[in-house]
Amino acid sequence: MKFVKQLSKGVSDYGPALRFIFEHKLAWFFLVPIALNILLFIGGFAFVSELSNIIQSKILDFSHLENAHFWGAEVLTWILAASIWLATKLLFFFLFAYAGGYIVLIFMSPILAYLSEKTERILTGHTYPFDIQQLMRDVVRGILIALRNLFLELLIILAVFIVSLFPLIGWLISIISPIFLVVVAAYFYGFSFTDYVNERQKLSVKESVSFMKHNKGTITGNGLPFAIILLIPIVGLLLSGFMAIIAVVASVISVKDLSPLNSNKTNTILDSYEKD
Repeated sequence: MKFVKQLSKGVSDYGPALRFIFEHKLAWFFLVPIALNILLFIGGFAFVSELSNIIQSKILDFSHLENAHFWGAEVLTWILAASIWLATKLLFFFLFAYAGGYIVLIFMSPILAYLSEKTERILTGHTYPFDIQQLMRDVVRGILIALRNLFLELLIILAVFIVSLFPLIGWLISIISPIFLVVVAAYFYGFSFTDYVNERQKLSVKESVSFMKHNKGTITGNGLPFAIILLIPIVGLLLSGFMAIIAVVASVISVKDLSPLNSNKTNTILDSYEKD
């Protein structure tokens, strides 16, 4: 099957990508995820702690528990405060676990755009004159693509949930849905990694979508390791930034095999597969 063959190719490009990073002294890019993890967790915990204090204060003011004198009021107040603290922390981890991949893509968009261009330059010898406006366009497009993909993935998850409520077919869907949703997430992640290349080739978002659909196996393979590592509680979140660095290099390697990256003509990538 073409999809399975492409999928295997997309995943296997992670090995060459990792070697490429170290051989060409690009490992310093791994410092970015370290800084990002520190900022996200410090900022996230500070925000959640403040939110927890606000919720706790509002509930206690509403219930007047702090001024209550009945037996067990202090214990009840402590339990309520602890429950709010725990609930907000769990909510933070749940939201970050689900949307963490897209949060990483959004915050790392500038470094991923630059790394993608630098990888292409080393592989093909084709150079793009530094243009701050072009870099900003790459970053903005990367963020918009990530938000687009997050929205579409949410719609698919909602559709799967609704279908799973129906008898018989719902039971079957509930069995295969975990694997299906991981593959869907992998496709959208791979889309984000690869679109940096398509942007430099002057493809519109519509043209980029057409390219992704035609090469969906490779695109899904590029995003699959990133999607899988996010499934690991806590550790996955810490490692996702490092995996994004490898993934964006792997996507350039994959696309290089799909089309002539050293061409700067509009629709070069599309032309390469329309002749297949």
